[in-house]
Amino acid sequence: MHVSEVWRRSSRFLRVRSRVGLARTRKSVVPAVQMTICGVGGYAFAELVLGHQGPIFAATAGLVSLGFSREPRVRRVLEVGVGCTLGILVGELLILVLGHGLWQAAIILFVSIMLARFLDRGVVFTTQLGLQSLLVVLLPVPQSGPFTRSIDAVVGGVIALLITMVVPRDPRTEPRAELSALLREQAQILRESASAVEDTDATGAWHALVRARGTQSTIDAMRVTLSGSTEIASLAPAYRRHRDELAGLGDALSAVDLALRNSRVFVRRLASVLNNAALSESGAESIVAVLRDLGDAVDSLAAAVGERRSDGRDRLIRRARYELGDVATRMHPRLLHIQHLEGETLVVLLRPLIVDLLESTGLSHEDARDFLPDLD
Repeated sequence: MHVSEVWRRSSRFLRVRSRVGLARTRKSVVPAVQMTICGVGGYAFAELVLGHQGPIFAATAGLVSLGFSREPRVRRVLEVGVGCTLGILVGELLILVLGHGLWQAAIILFVSIMLARFLDRGVVFTTQLGLQSLLVVLLPVPQSGPFTRSIDAVVGGVIALLITMVVPRDPRTEPRAELSALLREQAQILRESASAVEDTDATGAWHALVRARGTQSTIDAMRVTLSGSTEIASLAPAYRRHRDELAGLGDALSAVDLALRNSRVFVRRLASVLNNAALSESGAESIVAVLRDLGDAVDSLAAAVGERRSDGRDRLIRRARYELGDVATRMHPRLLHIQHLEGETLVVLLRPLIVDLLESTGLSHEDARDFLPDLD
């Protein structure tokens, strides 16, 4: 390969890596500052206020408790902090009984790990308890006494917890963005289904089904995100007023989860219907129109969920509810000019999906159900 070509590729690689690295660095400023304050602050407090000499465990306990995260979760901080403190305490207690040495270190480490597994199933908790107890037994006892290290660990853990509660980002931001993206994925599934019907393409329907199935991992991850946001809102004074809003997001997520499950049922049946060419031309046209209108309504709902201003969000939710309700009022085989059993089955399967989406706008099940025409 020519030298100039090697240089060109190397330069391009370095430019890309530099851009990615700079972007990652910019996003890491806040957690880096938090970790710095936590580590140095814990050490300074233990040394200057409590008078401990070389309180290294205050710094390490604070750092590992907080971890490197843009939004540290309270449960994780508590879990790691308690693990650090217990590990140090167990190590110091066993040292008083067994003394120092390699065989003592082996016994203390084994006992600490087994104690951690008894107390909690968390892997991080077990690792921290074992690590801290091992460090305690291998490092020399400080001049200020053995149990000062346990106090240092408490100091570090408390500072990490305070930072988590006092300096979080708005806990609504990430759940709103993720739920909005999930709704847009739902809209795309509906549009892919519409295209499959329009082209009488069973393979396209199967692709939509695969896409719908792929949303479950996103939903599970969202539940974790929402749980962390709820923890922050419960503990951080600045965000306690948002607890009801986060609860509403949780209800909306549950409704969207049901809608996506019903989407999978619908698309699976749709693929079978298309395989057997069981839809009439007029029935197919009606289903295509319904699916596309429903996709547009879900896009409106996604925009509403992602809106940051409450007044704009309320307006967009009303619009999305109107659009969903308009589709719901047409969900009767006769109104869609569908006469065959296979087409009627598709309409029946779409009805609960639309009800779930209406519930995600804040309606009760009964109010959402009232939009549907009675089947007679």
